[in-house]
Amino acid sequence: MTPLETQLPTCGLRHVDHWVFDLDNTLYPASTDIFAQMDRRMKRFIADFLDLPEDQAFVVQKQYFHKYGTSMRGLMLEHGMDPHAFMDYVHDLDHSVIPPAPRLDAALSALEGRKIVFTNGSLTHAMQVLDRLGITRHFEAVFDIEAGLFVPKPNPETYDAMLTRCNLDPRGAAMVEDSLKNLVPAHALGMTTIFVRDPTHWGFDATADVSHCHHITDDLTAWLEHLVKARRDTEPRIVAV
Repeated sequence: MTPLETQLPTCGLRHVDHWVFDLDNTLYPASTDIFAQMDRRMKRFIADFLDLPEDQAFVVQKQYFHKYGTSMRGLMLEHGMDPHAFMDYVHDLDHSVIPPAPRLDAALSALEGRKIVFTNGSLTHAMQVLDRLGITRHFEAVFDIEAGLFVPKPNPETYDAMLTRCNLDPRGAAMVEDSLKNLVPAHALGMTTIFVRDPTHWGFDATADVSHCHHITDDLTAWLEHLVKARRDTEPRIVAV
C-alpha cells in the first residue's frame, strides 16, 4: 500500500454527483467496537433460536455469514427465521460509544451532491448512528437491508434495487465502503469506489486485491476534506475582459 498522502484525490472527482456511503466501520471507526456488541447479540440470538450452546451458535453464525453474506440471511434460508425479530434483537446496542464527528459533519456539509446511506443493517440502527455522529441532515435516504428485501450486499441485485429506488446513475456515483467485497459490484456498475481501510478491522488483509478500488484511505474525514479543497481549487474561474 502507498502512503495515505498519495491516495488523496487531486481532480475533485467532478463527475460524481451522488455519494453512497456504507454505515458501519465507514462513517464511524471500527475502534468503537460496535461490531463486537453485534457479534455477541447475534451469538445469543442464534443460541436461543436454534437451542444451541453459545460456542456452537458462534460457529453457525460465522458459517452463515461467509456463505450467505449475513448470518441473518442464512437463518432465513436454512431455518425460516423472521428477520425482523433478529434485527430488533441484534441492533439493540449501546450507541453512546460512537462519539460526535464535527469534522465529518463539516466535510459532508461542504461536499456537493446527493448523499445516501447503503447498509446491511436496519433503518433504526442507521438513524441512531447518524444521530450520534451528528450528520443525519446530510442524507436524503437510507437504503437498509429491509429495503433490499433482506438480500445483503454484495449481491448485485441489491445494488440495482438501491440505484433504482434512489434514482442514481452509477456512472455519476461514488461508493464509500470498508468492505472490499462490497465494492466489487459497485465497480462493475461503473461507480467510483473508495475503500476505507482500517488495519485494526477484523477482516483486514494487507495482501487483498484492491484493483477494483479507485481510491483508498485510512481516514475518511481527511479524505473528504482534501476532496472538497481539490474541488474548490479546480473550480472554473470567470475572468473579466
